[in-house]
Parts: sequence; structure tokens; C-alpha cells
Amino acid sequence: MSNSNHTELKGGLKPRHLTMMSIAGVIGAALFVGSGTQIALAGPAVILAFLGGGILVVLVMRMLGEMAVAQPDTGSFSTYADRAIGRWAGFTIGWLYWYFWTLLMGWEAYVAGQILHEWFPMFPAWGYALILTVTLIGVNFLNVRNYGEFEFWFALIKVVAIILFLVIGSLAIVHLWPWGEARGWSQLTAQGFMPNGPKAVVVALLGVMFAFIGAEIVTVAAAESADPGRAILKTTNSVVWRICLFYIGSIFIVVCLVPYNSPGLQDPTRGTYDIALDALGIPYSRLIVNFIVLTSVCSCFNSALYTASRMLYSLSKRGDAHRIMQRTGRRTGTPYVGVIISSLFAFLAVWLTATSQMDLYDVLMQATGTIALFVYLVIACSQLRMRQRLQAQGVALQFKMWLFPWLTYAVILFIIGALIIMVVEGTYRNEVLYTSLLGGVIVVMGIVAQVFGIGKPRDAAGANPPAR
Repeated sequence: MSNSNHTELKGGLKPRHLTMMSIAGVIGAALFVGSGTQIALAGPAVILAFLGGGILVVLVMRMLGEMAVAQPDTGSFSTYADRAIGRWAGFTIGWLYWYFWTLLMGWEAYVAGQILHEWFPMFPAWGYALILTVTLIGVNFLNVRNYGEFEFWFALIKVVAIILFLVIGSLAIVHLWPWGEARGWSQLTAQGFMPNGPKAVVVALLGVMFAFIGAEIVTVAAAESADPGRAILKTTNSVVWRICLFYIGSIFIVVCLVPYNSPGLQDPTRGTYDIALDALGIPYSRLIVNFIVLTSVCSCFNSALYTASRMLYSLSKRGDAHRIMQRTGRRTGTPYVGVIISSLFAFLAVWLTATSQMDLYDVLMQATGTIALFVYLVIACSQLRMRQRLQAQGVALQFKMWLFPWLTYAVILFIIGALIIMVVEGTYRNEVLYTSLLGGVIVVMGIVAQVFGIGKPRDAAGANPPAR
């Protein structure tokens, strides 16, 4: 059997798998714990920050959906940047995105290890993190249909938890929840809707935008479904409103029921949901939230490993990564080499946890701080150029960005403005600078690869096909 028979993905994902994978990727511990920091910063007006972030995601997903329906590809926006902007752009954003998800896996493994160690202290945290990492690598070795089924039910736990929270919180707001002291929506204006002024809301918005990255996973995974175009069309529309509902709905309930200056909101050992459930009179709130966070980080780890391995596979297909990363299992069609390589930072996190040096990992994580915005910027620029090209060729699009090109230009200007404000204001200055530095290094690597023809020729392995 020729080697080419072992470098192709087999597919098998269903629309419900795609929808849940994208939801799983974007809803992590940041919602259940980390959102408390933004609430404490901006007060109830943090709703505006989450609403702004949600609108940005809606527009970006619409642009990405337009390109993905026209040309489904497992490399998604990295492939489109390659075709629309140039090889250096696809190379850079592909590797930046891979770096983000691989580093995130290490952090998720660390968090899971800490939770399990708290429950069962007889075993070290690094041991639990190692077991989790090895187990989920095994899951990613499965046929993609089996993987999708596993991820569907895994992610469903946190989705159900959020829905229950929305129901209980809504009952408390309308005075129909019989337990706890939290009632009505008095906290929404009790100390002022915007107690720390508009500047705090802007800073919160900058922080909130990081939380939404992951919705774009659907366009990466759709290439492994039976009908990629239709799958993208359906899931892009549904994922956007579901994520906005889960985030904005949850935050609205919290700011209605819990004072924004509650000390627990900024306590990393407790967090948003813990404080809210405690106010609702639900016993064992800490245990419940830790269970939800545990399943959430495991689900995020799973989605991250899938996404990173497929991005490596796409980069390899285009000659921007070693060809060995195209290798897929004979029976499963899974890019197992990409799975293994994408797990390296998770094992690094295990080692740093075991040697009590996990603070070094935070330095690496800072370089991922604004990758979400760079990804969104590349998507917008790619859609702008690809749409103009397709229109010039007279191609009829099934799925279009609204008010083109004005909304596309608005997104581009908004993201550039956000990056400038981050540097000037200072709160997220290091994240912008470190991510820009990392991006600059990868850009240089991409340009060198392009100038010297490193990797496969651009017409090999399906790279840069003509736009349809």
C-alpha cells in the first residue's frame, strides 16, 4: 500500500459533533472562574463588554463561514490567509494558532491536576495531569467519528450545567427561587451600572475578547464531515448565538444577583459560578463548580489537541511543516504524528508542575495573550481579498458577509484600534508585545521559507488551488 494512502483524513464528523466541539473549545474555565475579574473591574456594565465581544465573534464567524463554505479545508483561516494574502501569512497565523492551543493544553492539564489533587491528595497533582494527558492523547488516536462522539458527551456536561444555571438564576431574578438570599436584579444598579467609569468597561472588553476564541474550530473540523459546506453553514449560525447566550446570559445573571465588589469574584480558588451558586443557597457550590471546571478543562484539552493536530496536518500539506506530520493511521485516518507533537507542551507542564516551576509556564502563556485578535484580523483581511477575487471571477457565493465591504473594514479598524489601546492603556501591554514578538519571529521564518523554497512546491499536495 502506498504511503499516500496514509496521509489522508477519513472524516466521519456529524453536525452535532461540530457544534459541540466548537462550543467546547470556547467555553472553558474562563467563564466559570476567570470572568469574575472582569465583573469586579467594570461592574454590571461588564455586560456591555461581553456583548461587544460577542458581536465581534458573530462578524468574524460570518466572514470565516463565507470562505469556509466556498472552500472547506482542514487548515481553515490559515489556508485562506495563504491563498488570499500570501504564504508568509498562512505560515505565521497557522503556527501562532498551533502554539496557542498547545500551550492551552498544558494549562488545562495543570488545572485538572490541581482539582483532582484537592479531592484525592494521596496522589500528586502532576501525576493526575500526566494521566489526563495520556488518556486524552489516546482519545485523539481514535477514529474521528469516535472522537467526535466522545467530545459530544464530554462537552454536553458543561453545556447542561450552564443551562441549569441560567434556569435557576432566572427563577431567582423573578423571585421564584425559594433558597438563598439572592433575589431580583437589584445588584444591577445598586452601586451604579458603571461604577468604575467607561474606561473600565473598555479594559474589560479587551480582556473579554480573549475568552471567545475557539468558535472558529467548527471550520477546522468541518473538512472531516460528509458535507463540509452544509455543515459549516448550519453550525456557524447556531454556534454563534449559543455561545453568546451562554456567556452573556450567565454574566447577566451573576451581575443581577451578586454585588460586583464581592471579594470572592477575584479569588482564583473560587470564581464566578461558585459565588453565584453560594448566593442562591445551593450547598456544596465549590464542589459542584470544581466538577464543572474539571469536565470543562478536559473537554477544552480534547478540542485543543484535535485542533492543533489538524493545523499541523494542514501546514504539512502546504509544505509549511515537516511532511511526517501528514502521517495518518491506516484504519483511523487520524494524524497521529501531529497529535503526539502537539502534546509536547502538555508534558512540559506536567514536568514543571512536578518540579514546582509552573510559574515559568506563565511566561510562555503571555505570548498567547492577543493571538485571538491576530487570528480575527487575519480572517477579516483574508475575507476582504478573497471576496474581491471571487467577485471578479463571477463566482456566486452561498453564504455571504453582511454589508460587504463596510462591516469587514469596520472589524479590521476595530481590531487595530483595540491593539493600539492595549499598548497605550497598559493593562495588556505585555501580552501585545510578547505576541507581536513571537509573531514577528514566525513571520521571518515564513518569509525565509518562501524565499528559499523550503518545503514542498506550492502546487503540491493541493496547496493554493484556484478559487472556486
